[in-house]
Amino acid sequence: MSKRTDVLELAVLGLLHDSPMHGYELRKRLTALLGWGRSLSYGSLYPCLKDLVARGLIAESAADAAVGRSRRAKIVYELTADGKEHFVELISQAGPTAWEDEPFGVRFAFFARTDADTRLRILEGRRSRLEERLATFRTSLQKTRERLDTYTLELQRHGLESVEREVRWLDELIDNERHAADTSRPETAGSTGTEK
Repeated sequence: MSKRTDVLELAVLGLLHDSPMHGYELRKRLTALLGWGRSLSYGSLYPCLKDLVARGLIAESAADAAVGRSRRAKIVYELTADGKEHFVELISQAGPTAWEDEPFGVRFAFFARTDADTRLRILEGRRSRLEERLATFRTSLQKTRERLDTYTLELQRHGLESVEREVRWLDELIDNERHAADTSRPETAGSTGTEK
């Protein structure tokens, strides 16, 4: 899932997994819940919806909606059984593309529907990717520090601190995932602490 359209596809399927909705509502939810920091255009959304309909992953139906004095049909999109299966398949993938910035954010938004092992692999992969980024960034900053003006240095420092903050956040999430996994495992025979 490296292309933006693949990320959008996952986001649309995930939101429609909760309930059917029309394009305007879907666009609002995508923008608000996934925090893309910019408005998602209809020029991106509707081609994705048409493709998902053509592939049988979502279905569309007309619902009457009163608009001023006239009535026009709104298209409501709903996940199909194939769409639900495809969504489950997508969220179970934990490869390197899931660790990148935008795919990670979308994947994280649907972590409640992701199994614990997959969540942990994605979190650990994301942390590893950011640690690589930090090492490269620090090396580059040491080499160029004396050639940068004050504002560029501040921007570099801000970027460095942001990535360090995300790594700390990921460390906490990983610890929580591991703790939850440890407490949910059934105790083995002889390890209950009751000795005779």
